[in-house]
Amino acid sequence: MDSFVLDCSVALAWCFADESNAHAEAILDNLPEAQGLAPAIWPLEMANALLAAERRNRIAQAEAMQFLSLVRSLPIGVDTDVSEGAVDRAMFLARSENLSSYDASYLELAIRAGVPIATLDSGLAAAAKRLGVSLVIR
Repeated sequence: MDSFVLDCSVALAWCFADESNAHAEAILDNLPEAQGLAPAIWPLEMANALLAAERRNRIAQAEAMQFLSLVRSLPIGVDTDVSEGAVDRAMFLARSENLSSYDASYLELAIRAGVPIATLDSGLAAAAKRLGVSLVIR
């Protein structure tokens, strides 16, 4: 696999021991050879999840910053296309597949780039399958 879209759910599983699983760890192990892709919302979604974890005392601020530093060192490219076309396609997918606009942005990128998607989100995975988007296999 040359590249794939990386959903926030997978990256967060690397951070939290209670969310860790073999699938997420295998994706992390693949990153030196494969390029992860993420939509423009990804850095903010990651930051929001880590802030929420800090506020629930699930992670210390220093640990959150250390994790962000680790993620930034990985070969994950953030797609900055937030053109009207990309937003319109994501909204269409959100409506037709009953997804949030955030989840739809991952699916839109996978379709546009013609690459599989790595996710732990069952709704996003089901939508990808329905639309013929390959999943990074568990």
